[in-house]
Amino acid sequence: MLTVRSPLMIFLRYLRIGFAAASLAAASVPAMVGAAELTSESSAETDIFAATRQRGEALPHLNALMVARDGEMLLEERFAGPSLDRPVNIKSASKSVLSALVGIAIERGVLTGLDQKLATVLADRFPEDPDPRLYEITVEDLLSMRAGLQSTSGPNFGSWIASRDWVRDALARPFEDDPGGRMIYSTGSSHLLAAMLTKASGRPLLELAKEWLGEPLDITIPRWPRDRQGIYRGGNDMELSARSLLAFGELYRNGGIVRGLPLLPNGWVETSWEVRTTSPWSGHGYGYGWYSMQARGHQVHFAWGYGGQMVYVVPDLNLTVVMTSDAEPRPARDRHIEDLHALLADAIIPAVSDGD
Repeated sequence: MLTVRSPLMIFLRYLRIGFAAASLAAASVPAMVGAAELTSESSAETDIFAATRQRGEALPHLNALMVARDGEMLLEERFAGPSLDRPVNIKSASKSVLSALVGIAIERGVLTGLDQKLATVLADRFPEDPDPRLYEITVEDLLSMRAGLQSTSGPNFGSWIASRDWVRDALARPFEDDPGGRMIYSTGSSHLLAAMLTKASGRPLLELAKEWLGEPLDITIPRWPRDRQGIYRGGNDMELSARSLLAFGELYRNGGIVRGLPLLPNGWVETSWEVRTTSPWSGHGYGYGWYSMQARGHQVHFAWGYGGQMVYVVPDLNLTVVMTSDAEPRPARDRHIEDLHALLADAIIPAVSDGD
């Protein structure tokens, strides 16, 4: 559980009467913030983040920055945009949330396992005379972006969203590799998982998300876009506040445990973080909805949404960092994501490591 220590400090100073004496007393004020009880470091302690704050302020697209270590809130800054408690579009960081829902679904028997075939649930949505490889696609292939189907993301996203049936459109796309092959990043693959969860459970994905994650984490999960068949878009456009994202990151930092009780299946966090493929664009490793990289010699796992909606978890530092950004379209050479990675590697990690 996160704990918040308020930065409020009460300074008591004795008057000089013939001699000088001074003493300081700090009072902690616990408060519930989002899903967790947080504690703020004293003003002297938070001075270590002066450079971090300055660098964050200099990034024109960065809206919010939150840093927690060992369940203690070290830094929370809103540079622009909505408040830290207001849900914002987290774009493809939704894929990390969907991955958690898949893990819970397997634990509860809604899905049979990572090796379950897509066809066991969605064969009735296959095109006429389907490619035989459709019958080989597994839950794991969809989670790790190795279904082999042509991507519905990037330049294909508009036509996919404009289609009358997102599931059928994704399934009708040609194969560019065999299932289990190279990474082909596609929100369509995530939407197929959403369709599997919806049909197998007989419940809307929003309802599952609220019950399985929202209530245990004490976070708000609003509605997000659905296809014409009523299936909530898998892997994109969910809305969570910065505080809710922090609670989600803390869930993974704590190995899927919340308030001493398991929320995610045993070993699901490690399984999700295990690198199974590599992004052809960024070079980062990819597991089940999570990316991985090294920063200052530390292993970092992160959720990544378009425009800079980030949740970083650094296990060996017990560190969770959330960054949200405006999601306006930017030039192809925009380096905002690289700037966010650098903010973590060159400012935040050194700041928390100096005291070790």
